Amino acid sequence: MDQEKQRQIASQGGKAAHEKGTAHEFTPEEAREAGRKGGQAVSRNRDHMANIGRKGGEAVSRDREHMANIGRKGGESSGTNEGANRSERGEGRNSDANEE
Repeated sequence: MDQEKQRQIASQGGKAAHEKGTAHEFTPEEAREAGRKGGQAVSRNRDHMANIGRKGGEAVSRDREHMANIGRKGGESSGTNEGANRSERGEGRNSDANEE
């Protein structure tokens, strides 16, 4: 049996069970646990996770405006004060221009 036919049969069975009132309905706790288990199983596959991260990085990098904003901010939002407010201290890219 091909996969599409199997999906159709399973879908019909699920709809019938709901109409009849015998379908299992997950509690929020059961759903949370199932999601946690699924996430653990997926995250064990390091190649898969690396591909997800790579795709995300590529998608973000294609957004030129977003990347420009990151460049403009520099280290300001890095969680440390080391790079914050450089322009206010006259230490930015145009520090010579600030000395007029």
